[in-house]
Amino acid sequence: MKLTVTSWSFAACTLAESWGIARALGFGAMDLGLLHGAALNRGRIVSDPVGAAGEVAALGIAVSNLYWLFGADIVQNAVTDPAARARNEAELDRVCRFASTLGCPSIFVLPGVTGPGAFGAAVTGLRGLVAVAARHGITLTVEPHVGGLLASPAETLALLAEVPGLRLTLDYAHFTCMGFTQGQIDVLAPHAAHVHMRQARPGALQAKWGEGTLDFTAMVGRLRDCGYKGYLAVEYVHQGYMNTLFDDVLTETVRMRDHLRACDMI
Repeated sequence: MKLTVTSWSFAACTLAESWGIARALGFGAMDLGLLHGAALNRGRIVSDPVGAAGEVAALGIAVSNLYWLFGADIVQNAVTDPAARARNEAELDRVCRFASTLGCPSIFVLPGVTGPGAFGAAVTGLRGLVAVAARHGITLTVEPHVGGLLASPAETLALLAEVPGLRLTLDYAHFTCMGFTQGQIDVLAPHAAHVHMRQARPGALQAKWGEGTLDFTAMVGRLRDCGYKGYLAVEYVHQGYMNTLFDDVLTETVRMRDHLRACDMI
């Protein structure tokens, strides 16, 4: 397994600054996305994916994963809107050109939020997106999240069964926040193509190192048993979503990094 960090962890920083911090902390790669100061330029990527990739490459960033939003927020981002399906597939084709140029192995999108017919629409939408990504040699993943369509491990497994080739960006913290035990979440480990790492507890999406319930030694052991060889992305954040404004992101990032190194997990 390989260690990486999310660019959106350093919310006030530019992309170059985020990468500088990542390198200073010993990370050899970084997840990129459309959030906060380190955000990629959506319009630039869609209009000129190869040129945009060259600008990122010029910074020396090794890209471990790309978080892509099709709309301005979680609701608009839904892959469940039939009217947006063709537009999303065309957009993802451009995004995959950007990712493949950078050697980025996977892209993650959100599955949308619950509503009448949302599950079936997500299945249809994601099947199309998986096919687009596959043409570029990119693994498409979804991240189950608090407030989203996939509110349990069972629902997540049901979606995966309906969309061949779809994998997970797995963040135990989201299910832990919703009250599931680590053992209940472990059933998703064989389906992970990318993993986010941060401490959490029931009712809290993010917690300080000593105030959460996740056992990372056991978690990485489970991933290893499943044959996982991908990235472990340290993802502490400072943002309004789910009240994650009150942790020292730098300190928690270092604590997680040191724990993984000390346990010889990577």
